[in-house]
Amino acid sequence: MKIKNKSLQTWAKLLPFLAPYKKQMIAIIALMLFGACIDTIQPLFSGYAVDHFIEPRTTEGLLPFILFYVLLTVLMTLGTILMAIAALKVEMYVGRDMKRKLFEHLQTLDFSYYNTTPVGTIMARVMSDTNKIGSVLAWSLVDIFWSAAYVVGCVFVMLAVNWRLALILIAIIPVIAVFTVFFQKKILAVNRRVRAINAEVTRHYNEGISGAKTSKTLVIEEKNDTAFRAVTDDMRRTTIHAVWLNAVYIPIIGFLTAIGVALVLTRGGRMVLFGDISVGEMTVFINYALIIADPVQQLARTISNFISTQANIERVSALLERKPLITDTPEVIEKYGTSFEPKRENWEPIYGHITFDDVTFKYSDGVENVLEHFSLDIPAGTTVAIVGETGAGKSTLVNLACRFFEPTEGRILIDGKDYRERSMLWLHSSIGYVLQTPHLFSGSVRENIRYGRLDATDAEIEAAAKLVSAHDCIMRMEKGYDSDVGEGGDQLSTGEKQLISFARAVLADPRIFVLDEATASIDTKTEELIQHAISTLLENRTSFLIAHRLSTIRHADLILVVRGGKIIEQGTHEALLEKGGYYADLYNKQFEQETAGKVFAE
Repeated sequence: MKIKNKSLQTWAKLLPFLAPYKKQMIAIIALMLFGACIDTIQPLFSGYAVDHFIEPRTTEGLLPFILFYVLLTVLMTLGTILMAIAALKVEMYVGRDMKRKLFEHLQTLDFSYYNTTPVGTIMARVMSDTNKIGSVLAWSLVDIFWSAAYVVGCVFVMLAVNWRLALILIAIIPVIAVFTVFFQKKILAVNRRVRAINAEVTRHYNEGISGAKTSKTLVIEEKNDTAFRAVTDDMRRTTIHAVWLNAVYIPIIGFLTAIGVALVLTRGGRMVLFGDISVGEMTVFINYALIIADPVQQLARTISNFISTQANIERVSALLERKPLITDTPEVIEKYGTSFEPKRENWEPIYGHITFDDVTFKYSDGVENVLEHFSLDIPAGTTVAIVGETGAGKSTLVNLACRFFEPTEGRILIDGKDYRERSMLWLHSSIGYVLQTPHLFSGSVRENIRYGRLDATDAEIEAAAKLVSAHDCIMRMEKGYDSDVGEGGDQLSTGEKQLISFARAVLADPRIFVLDEATASIDTKTEELIQHAISTLLENRTSFLIAHRLSTIRHADLILVVRGGKIIEQGTHEALLEKGGYYADLYNKQFEQETAGKVFAE
């Protein structure tokens, strides 16, 4: 059977994962070959028994015969146990290594990947695809070597016993190969579809669980159920198609094998009648003719499983081979290290002087430039506020400054140097980022704050919490700083999560602060408590404030007004009000709304 080069290249991508376990793989193959050899010669014992014990009607030499047979059986049992242990280790270790490699690679991918790829799709590749690959490499490989060695061994023995009878059975092998090649493409294509739909099922599960509260408040359970039924029905139809292909393919192989067995038995029976072969030889040949069907069908099933697994390998490989859009150059990595192996001793200090030098930017999947020939100098310690309506593109400038995206044209300088000449970790380690929708990791409050600086003491953690008025809130929790936040922080209110994420950023003591509508989810009273802390924290630090409430950014050194993805105004609060443009309209409308709200509140 001819395997396409593309298929070989796909399977070759697994070699780096198998390389550390080549000893175990060699042991598995050797033990399988040993077991196949014993299985191959077992029918010879029947022929020997017929010729030496049954026909002569004697028991002479029977005891050594029995002891030798028992010895081979014990050796085969021990070999099978050792093989199973080695195969299980390979399955577990290869699956583990793939998951680790995928997890590390996911840490290096840019925002664009996560913006366009559902979590369920990623989980399907990391979990189910790697499990399938590990299982196939360990167990299906065993089956292939055993079946192939068994078939070849049986053919050689049969040729030695009677080549004319053996040729009848060998003649069906090319026919089996033709059917295997024919079904290969079809089985592979449908299994690719199955894996893709499986990722959709996982995505629906993920969204259904993580968005359960939202679904209940919106009363869209029926809609979710309808959508899930549609994707599972698609999964059912496609899976049935895959099963149908296998259900046709495997019986065809069995049918061809059965025909060969029938022809062999017919021809062999005539030869016995005419005295061309002995009864013992015929007994041996009958046994081989009967058992040869099982390894041939087993080989066909294993090949089918291998073919279907190629789709899993392609999906995992596609993820591993996806190149992040934002990467450090080899020269930068040589000097400053990577995110996993940083060379901190070579890092220059960051002061926070940021310069946009003739920057043009377009998203990788966009058609229009978001920025065009934009230049702006932000001295260290400057507070820059970015305002605009929801969806106006306020986060673009911040993402560029933080190097979550890079300019399409032009440069961004940090302390006078193009930040592409420094490592990403160097810059990101000096950024404190507080999001509007904070994310907490499973664990305690103390552990979540400590993520800001892993070597921080408990006293420093509490000091950071007090600085942002989170301490009293934390102490009201059942276990204080040791309280469990739950998955994603779901045990806490949005305001509590925001305060903890703020303390986490403060603990990092960064040179650059980004507050992305960080007080939007905090009540007015709590916001008043931390406004003073914010002004203290931002002293002598470069900071970006993405704000919806314009009253919170009146004291910013520079205000950038964004509309439709473009910066249409910039200046101080007073200068922009005096100009009477878009910012002034926004501010006056908000001022009127806030004033009205206070009146009605009274």
